[in-house]
Amino acid sequence: MLMQIDGPLAQRKQYRRVRLFGFELDAVNMAEAVDSIYEWVASPEKNCRFVVTPNVDHAVLYQQHAGLRRAYANASLVLADGMPLVVAARLLGHQLPGRVAGSDLAPALFAAAESRGPLRVYLLGAARGVADRAATEIASRWPMVGVVGTYSPPARFEGDPAENERILTRIAEADPDVLIVGLGAPKQELWVDAHRDQIVASVTLCLGATIDFLAGEKKRAPCWMRGAGLEWLHRVASEPRRLSGRYARDAWIFPRLVWRQAKSELRRRSLQTAHPNG
Repeated sequence: MLMQIDGPLAQRKQYRRVRLFGFELDAVNMAEAVDSIYEWVASPEKNCRFVVTPNVDHAVLYQQHAGLRRAYANASLVLADGMPLVVAARLLGHQLPGRVAGSDLAPALFAAAESRGPLRVYLLGAARGVADRAATEIASRWPMVGVVGTYSPPARFEGDPAENERILTRIAEADPDVLIVGLGAPKQELWVDAHRDQIVASVTLCLGATIDFLAGEKKRAPCWMRGAGLEWLHRVASEPRRLSGRYARDAWIFPRLVWRQAKSELRRRSLQTAHPNG
């Protein structure tokens, strides 16, 4: 269903949307997502639209985090990163074209520059030196992509107004087409939403560990695991101390979110059947 949106969502493309666990996912494939980003890059207006890529962990956090809900409401594109979201949507009777992983979006965007023209990119996030290594890798793989700046902010920088101003000034001076933010969720979404009127870039992508993947700092799951929806298993095996608690929590809560929405869908359909004209 196409929806007319006023206010903060007015910059969202008019794609069909699927409402899942309280937020709306844009029902797009990778090619459509890339097309949208390039369309915004080509726009003469430097209104910083931003893209979020929810997975299961985001869906769980969203239920109790008012700031994350505001960020999602203001996002210009909401893409289903996690395969469990795609499967859950289909089980609930909603069709999504498939997974559009944030870690695949950046390479797809860079590859498209070969035919669409030069792309200026700024990398914000990851540990010190990692974004620089990612920039070197990008330059070698995608000659039409120019990394015009990198920065690894200090811990808890988001609470320091002076540091935030320095970051925004660095980005403005670099004048990128695309800002890639890899600070982890929900920090990256909250920071981008809080400063979206000050970010000088056509598009900001909230992409989690993508800078680490581009730099080779972290290894992605093999293609067969990604295709089978098992990338989460590879990640938790790679970083058990950091991720096992999060995945255990998500495994407990996420099925309940699916069940709760399934009951809500059943009630809605039952009411529609009982009162078809009401």
